[in-house]
Amino acid sequence: MAGKMKRSKTMSEGKADLVLVLITGLVMLLVAYPLYYVVIASFSNPYDVYAGKTFLLPSGFSLKAYAAVFADATTLRGYLNSVKYTIIGTVFSVVMLYITAYPLAQKDLPGRKALSIFFIITMYFGGGLVPTYLIVKNTGLLNNMWALFLPGGVGVGNMIIVRNYFQNSIPHELIEASEIDGCSKLRTFLSIVIPLSMPIMAVMVVFCMVAYWNDWFTALIYLTDAKMHPLPLVLRNILIKSSASAAQASTISGGYAELNKLTEMLKFSSIVVAAAPMLMIYPFIQKYFEKGFMAGAVKG
Repeated sequence: MAGKMKRSKTMSEGKADLVLVLITGLVMLLVAYPLYYVVIASFSNPYDVYAGKTFLLPSGFSLKAYAAVFADATTLRGYLNSVKYTIIGTVFSVVMLYITAYPLAQKDLPGRKALSIFFIITMYFGGGLVPTYLIVKNTGLLNNMWALFLPGGVGVGNMIIVRNYFQNSIPHELIEASEIDGCSKLRTFLSIVIPLSMPIMAVMVVFCMVAYWNDWFTALIYLTDAKMHPLPLVLRNILIKSSASAAQASTISGGYAELNKLTEMLKFSSIVVAAAPMLMIYPFIQKYFEKGFMAGAVKG
């Protein structure tokens, strides 16, 4: 009797697992197919994509879209600028998150609650674009790469996650023991806290990298020199230039429809060009993502 119940339970669990696998596969298909379509469309013949003939495989393999993107000399420069801004901005933001979150995680910090409220208020209230622009301009940061980092150097939402991680995942007794053994607060922070917080650091690195890599609006506002533009802004400008007026289109073989097809292909190739670096980097740090994010999000 017990054997039958055990087999019945095993069969029901197997069916439940099968249903979950099917549901997960369906959701993954719905999420992944649009990205897959963008990739295959970027390698397809513009005319076939425009006619709706591309579905599962590239139709009429073509590199016209990528040739049009990389034919612009500013693309490589935009890549290099984005890499530089992403590296510098990520390091700066993670350092700022740590030096603000760690003190706020200490219960004996004078004025801890008042400081926390001060940071939280900035999540809901801001001066707006014009006052921020005037501050950046008056401090001499206009057309300077530091204008991309300093105004939003501390993401308060991320700082709260890091603070909660310090409170809930690093035993306070360990910190007290290190100080009793003669470690200064700085030595404790560098030798104990940072090595134990690598999972949440990986999460913050991911967040900051993605934010800085995709940021084009800040550069549009503060960087007037085209040589300093990051890749997303460069691709935006390429798309704008590809959208010619009717007078310009009349001089091209095939007229406006021909130009419109190329513009649509530029959109696909631009998405792939901009997203490829992040998609290649993400698998290497994925193992830290869920663990660090969940540990930092728990309220203590």
